[in-house]
Amino acid sequence: MIIVRNLSKSFPPDSRVLQRLSFQADEGELVTLLGASGSGKTTLFRCLMLQEKWDEGQYIYEGNDITKAGFSEKLKLRKQWAYLEEKPKLNPKKSALKNVLSALLFRKSWVRFLTGTVSEDDHLEAMDYLDRVGLLDKAHEPVEKLSGGEKQRVAVCKAMIKGARVIFADEPVSGLDPEAASRVMEDLQSICRKHKLLVFCSLHQIELAEKYGSRIWGLSGGKLVIDIAGRRLTQREKELIF
Repeated sequence: MIIVRNLSKSFPPDSRVLQRLSFQADEGELVTLLGASGSGKTTLFRCLMLQEKWDEGQYIYEGNDITKAGFSEKLKLRKQWAYLEEKPKLNPKKSALKNVLSALLFRKSWVRFLTGTVSEDDHLEAMDYLDRVGLLDKAHEPVEKLSGGEKQRVAVCKAMIKGARVIFADEPVSGLDPEAASRVMEDLQSICRKHKLLVFCSLHQIELAEKYGSRIWGLSGGKLVIDIAGRRLTQREKELIF
């Protein structure tokens, strides 16, 4: 689904953040990205989402070279991508259901979008997604009353109902207790398998990457030093990353 060749990115005056990264990632994969703070994980995600201009490199998405994509083409592509942050952007006063429905409106007509009207089918679809992540009983709870893990799972529902085919999850379990973190990772793993989505997930926790990632990348000094199938890392591999 995604092929990248020799991606490089620097910031003025002379700070090279990413150095000639090359890789391929396919639908159905949960790619866990490990790296210390400042290793370039967030910058890599921003480059892949076309939010940062590359210094050099080739970007192929679904067989199309989008290295020099125009503004309108980038807008179309971004509709297929979703970004999950450490602290999800949700309306705290609205219910989990209404937050999920707000993403669904982007797929509707401008009249429906501006008026905020939803159909019975929309409502049922949103409830179905909440059920998939175990939040059906919290559908009508204000988001501000949900736990950190539950908020992240609402954000996952928003990405799915929006029709995202690629999800970039930037430290989605940071600050969560082990049980909540595992539940979020299980949700990401499940949607990869069941819906054939491609998920990139940056982490600090090695054990979560080993347990849930179908692929493990290690980023250090702006270079991809590890690219392996999901398994327990050797001590040498850990030292290369951290």
